[in-house]
Amino acid sequence: MRVNARLDRDRTSKFNYIRQRTNQGASDIMKAAIDLYYEKLHQESPVKPLQLLRESGLIGCAEGDSDLSANYKQYLTESLNEKYGHR
Repeated sequence: MRVNARLDRDRTSKFNYIRQRTNQGASDIMKAAIDLYYEKLHQESPVKPLQLLRESGLIGCAEGDSDLSANYKQYLTESLNEKYGHR
C-alpha cells in the first residue's frame, strides 16, 4: 500500500531528524512508527474501577459495620438522632 501524508512544519522537522539520525528511508520510518503505535494500543488494557480502588488502597481503609451498604439509612438515622437528640 502506498501512503501519501501531509506533515506540518513541526512533524516535518521531527521526521527529517529521524531520517538523519537513523539513516532510514521514509518507508522504514513509517513502518516502525506503525509497529510502535500498534504495540502501544495492544499493551493498553482498560483498567476497571474496582482494580483502581484496590490498587489505591481505598478498599478496606475504613472501619464500619459489615452490613453498612445494605443498612446505611438505618445507621444514618441513628447517628443523626444521637447527634441532634431526636427520637
